[in-house]
Amino acid sequence: MLNAVSPALPDLTLTNARIVLPDGVAHGALQVRDGRITAIERATENAPGHATDSPPDGGVLDCAGDLLIPGLIELHTDNLERHMQPRPGVDWPHMAAILAHDAELASTGITTVFDAMRVGSILATGQNRYRAYARALSQELLSIRAAGLLKISHFLHLRAEVCSETLTEELEAFAPEDRVGILSIMDHTPGQRQFRDLEKFRHYVRGKHGLTEAQLADHVAHLTATRARLGAAHEAAAVAHARRLGAVLASHDDTTAAQVGVSHGHGVRLAEFPTTREAAEACRAGDIAVMMGAPNLIRGGSHSGNVAAGDLARSGLLDILSSDYVPSSLLTAAFRLADLWDDLPRAIRTVTAAPAEAAGLTDRGRIAPGLLADLVRVHTEAAVPVVRGVWSHGRQVA
Repeated sequence: MLNAVSPALPDLTLTNARIVLPDGVAHGALQVRDGRITAIERATENAPGHATDSPPDGGVLDCAGDLLIPGLIELHTDNLERHMQPRPGVDWPHMAAILAHDAELASTGITTVFDAMRVGSILATGQNRYRAYARALSQELLSIRAAGLLKISHFLHLRAEVCSETLTEELEAFAPEDRVGILSIMDHTPGQRQFRDLEKFRHYVRGKHGLTEAQLADHVAHLTATRARLGAAHEAAAVAHARRLGAVLASHDDTTAAQVGVSHGHGVRLAEFPTTREAAEACRAGDIAVMMGAPNLIRGGSHSGNVAAGDLARSGLLDILSSDYVPSSLLTAAFRLADLWDDLPRAIRTVTAAPAEAAGLTDRGRIAPGLLADLVRVHTEAAVPVVRGVWSHGRQVA
């Protein structure tokens, strides 16, 4: 865990709340001491209350009938990179970017995040190069954590790009003490997986990097040749380094049952954004948890033209949601699922207990005595969830 928590935490009692438990919703009160949940007291009926935004003297907060859910757990987000490079070619000061990212996630109810950082670079000159940055950025994150400046729990998620020139050496720079939580195997070679539709790839790359047609053709040729030359060795290295680092191994953008089979053989138990129903069904058969993007669910489809998260949810093939590139989408999408499934606890599990289990976290993701007091108070207005309070390890952070 990358956040430093002060040992001096006040006791807290959250009363008159609708507490979302793994098996249902109970009206009652929740007690917190030393950053952990100590007791859940069920009430027989709703009591009147007045909404307050922070506990008055005595550490008792009347939630006025609002929902109380576990803190959201985000396994894959590009949000930190967005803060580091708010516009193409703009490199924002990293400490400011990390703190802004941390505060933004806290404000949306996310209390645990696996910050996605790409490893594996393209060293070609021109606009189509990707430089190494993960080792230096993770060290900055660790330093900020040691200074006690982070609001929520941060873990590392290394996105291992096999279609690259430097993956092995970049992975070798990480050690078990860096606490890498997830290592995902990515392959963004044009013409397969996420970008099997080359026209979608052209649109994405030209929009992001402003390449001319000639530059784009050179870029595609270079990536294809790099994958042919180094891809197999890089994939094997990613699997080996995940084991060395003690990280959960994930696949990324599996498209076919055959690709899922390869992932299963590597020991993958988490599939990030399978792009087809075929892949999602193969994941289910192989006991691999399926994670889909919350923006996909809210928008009604994938921006890359891949399978819709809503279709998988209706078929019982969706286990975990990720905010991906819109942090606030995680809570909104969970409530969309609650309507779709007519089951709020089940929907909340996709952003709490299920990601905790997939990442091997046993101390959070549910509201139960003994677990961390990572909590979110949610008010609903016109079926829209509104965050009214966020606690990380028992300390209010939003």
